[in-house]
Amino acid sequence: MYLAVSGNIGSGKSTLTRMLSERYGLRPVYEPYADNPYLEDFYRDMRRYSFHSQVYFLSRRLEQHLNLVTGARYVIQDRTVFEDANIFARNLFESGQMEARDWATYGGLYEGILPALRVPDLLIHIDAGLPTLRRRIALRGRSYEQDIPDAYLAGLNRLYDAWIADFDACPVLRVPGDELDFVADPHAFERVCARVGAHGFGLPLPR
Repeated sequence: MYLAVSGNIGSGKSTLTRMLSERYGLRPVYEPYADNPYLEDFYRDMRRYSFHSQVYFLSRRLEQHLNLVTGARYVIQDRTVFEDANIFARNLFESGQMEARDWATYGGLYEGILPALRVPDLLIHIDAGLPTLRRRIALRGRSYEQDIPDAYLAGLNRLYDAWIADFDACPVLRVPGDELDFVADPHAFERVCARVGAHGFGLPLPR
């Protein structure tokens, strides 16, 4: 059982990953944002550090897949490598923050590792508009995130919408994050769990 949670910055995916891991007894694999030595520099100067930051995330995500996801019986992942490439790196290139040669090099690296990646059994995607993203970014208080431009977040949302609409590698469960406050409202979280169960992932899990 391999579940993955996708969503924009501030959508609540890390919190939902934790909640679902506790509910179903899944091993959580979190996004390695805190370890990225380029991240604060990236938010100060996206064009200069876009390639460095994305290659770092790509390498760490591959490490996670090979060591923590592939072969694990019960696991849930906070953001996948598929999003790193198809959403974040693509957004940087399309917005002019990543040079064409860097985008081509990154794409070659991504295509090279794809055959080694396990595909989720279920992808849980959180849809969230700018007001929700801004509120949650403010609440978690990471200083380097507070000045992320609205245009950057909106660009990510646009790419997420297109990517999710075409994603057919596994079933997709879309969670309306503007309507369901699964963090603060236990009933909202139960609705998410009911929808996960409707996809065949219910308790008790076979051991």
